[in-house]
Amino acid sequence: MGVMRAPLEGVRVVAVDSFMAAPSAGAILADLGADVVKIEPLSGDPIRGNFRPAKVDGGLRSYDLQFDVDNRGKRSIAVALDTDEGAALAQRLCGQAQVFMCNLLPHRQERFGLDPASLMALNSSIVHATLTGYGTNGPDARRPGYDVTAFFGRSGLYDAMREGDEGMVPNARPAQGDHTAGIALVAAILAGLRVAEATGEGQVVETSLFEAAVWTQASDFATTAVDRAPVRRRRRTELFVASANRFPCGDGSWIVLNNIEVAAWARMCGAMGLESLVEDDRFATAKERFDNMEELISLLDERFVTRTRDEWGALFDDAGIVWGPVLGLHEVAVDEQAEAIGLFPTVEHRDLGPYRTVRAPMRFEGLDVGPRGPSPAIGEHTREVLAAAGLSTSEIDELVAADVIGEPTIDG
Repeated sequence: MGVMRAPLEGVRVVAVDSFMAAPSAGAILADLGADVVKIEPLSGDPIRGNFRPAKVDGGLRSYDLQFDVDNRGKRSIAVALDTDEGAALAQRLCGQAQVFMCNLLPHRQERFGLDPASLMALNSSIVHATLTGYGTNGPDARRPGYDVTAFFGRSGLYDAMREGDEGMVPNARPAQGDHTAGIALVAAILAGLRVAEATGEGQVVETSLFEAAVWTQASDFATTAVDRAPVRRRRRTELFVASANRFPCGDGSWIVLNNIEVAAWARMCGAMGLESLVEDDRFATAKERFDNMEELISLLDERFVTRTRDEWGALFDDAGIVWGPVLGLHEVAVDEQAEAIGLFPTVEHRDLGPYRTVRAPMRFEGLDVGPRGPSPAIGEHTREVLAAAGLSTSEIDELVAADVIGEPTIDG
């Protein structure tokens, strides 16, 4: 047996997925070395081509970089699952795979013969993984779920993030919930694979956007699940500790502090040249600072705008104050720490040349883990995958002619 180059080398994954959540899990599995075959409709994943990056110059301006992040390194076959022949092809591929993953609701899995019982009758050791909006049972099992509705809305996250009771519901950035749930699905699949390999018995695993979002708020729900009382949504001037807050700086950027120990208050005041506040009767104790927090934050705001974010950061470093910059996305893309840990590796596109992408949040010492190429075009690997599955050239030609499978279509 040769030396393993990647953690999931030799693992075959069949995916019937669309949009962002489940595909993002497949992208991570591909980064880890799995052979991920994405089964798409003849017209492709419906999210393909929806996001053309108008702010990007050159040839990449017409390339869907967001689709690419969630589908890089995979092989694509175009199959009409709503035909008997197409469903049979998907089942055949699953019979030769270790993992089947999808975002199909149970009734659609059954319609295509891709439900756990059907697939385990063909492949008794397969890991069957499902990602949905709300779970596969319960009153909302058939409700369509997206990250803004199931992850941010239904879970209470939007509401908890509001600034005070009258604050506007915040705006989520694209696919934050999708990618969080995708990581949860990867973890479930890896655990399922371990059990299947140890016992030879297939496993059924699942997660949902709703579940993943509640887990991200477990610290809140640890209390709220018990007392069932509303969470206090505190404004910046209502937080408990002034040295664990966020402040606007003189260059228009913001800085975040996280120092909850009592001794940090004096160190912070010393770094800021505000030693007089330490002896001020209004702020002498933690309780008095909390009781007068609005006035205290106003005084701190006045001082913070006298220096830039980075100037304050240098002073806080010297004083042992925990701080962090509130970076713009464009700043993160060129951040020295991001560069040091290889957060934005380069991928080579077949036509467009090299471009930077985002790696999954995990690293392995001495193993080949990371993006293995761009996202596939619709049906780019249809013939290759089906030939490897045992179909002859004439059989593939007949399926193409019958519109059961699609020929490769090179697009962005």
